[in-house]
Amino acid sequence: MATVELTTANFDEVTGSDGIVLVDFWADWCGPCKRFAPVYERSSDKHSEIVFGKVDTEAQQELAAKFDVRSIPTIMAIRDGVIVFAQPGALPESALENLIEQVQALDMDDVREKLAGHSH
Repeated sequence: MATVELTTANFDEVTGSDGIVLVDFWADWCGPCKRFAPVYERSSDKHSEIVFGKVDTEAQQELAAKFDVRSIPTIMAIRDGVIVFAQPGALPESALENLIEQVQALDMDDVREKLAGHSH
């Protein structure tokens, strides 16, 4: 599956549904972003069950600010509408695959329980 361009108009709709969404915050002028892009694309071809989204931080400054993105690229993993991972820096292909495996293995009931415990 090709990557999906995420904007303020579609971000909540795409990331709020069940399943896994990976988000790559990037910019055209960012060297590490450009080097990471082919890794991200290859991974999107391998994992058709996952939505691979990209946020152009120049065009979507509001989204970058909403998620406090201070360094790019930043990778975010969202599962069933819950942000389960966010980290700046381009990942090597093996680390990206490892991240995907970890997100797939999460017990989301356990994650929601822990989140509920933190909100009190």
